[in-house]
Amino acid sequence: MSEIIDHLRMSQSRVSNHLACLKWCGYVTTERHGRTIIYHVIDARVRAVIELIRDIVADNAAHLATCVRIAE
Repeated sequence: MSEIIDHLRMSQSRVSNHLACLKWCGYVTTERHGRTIIYHVIDARVRAVIELIRDIVADNAAHLATCVRIAE
């Protein structure tokens, strides 16, 4: 989860609550390895949407990287 927190720049409690909701709704599942929890997308439709978004972003990466309207 720390990777998700760092990437999204959100608080641990907020990310944890969102992930718990996604798990409750059946979109993700978890796998525990000691203190580490791995999240897996299990709904094929969500996986397809993620892949589509990655393709769209890749097609426009140069424009996204130079956009001055997006704050860091």
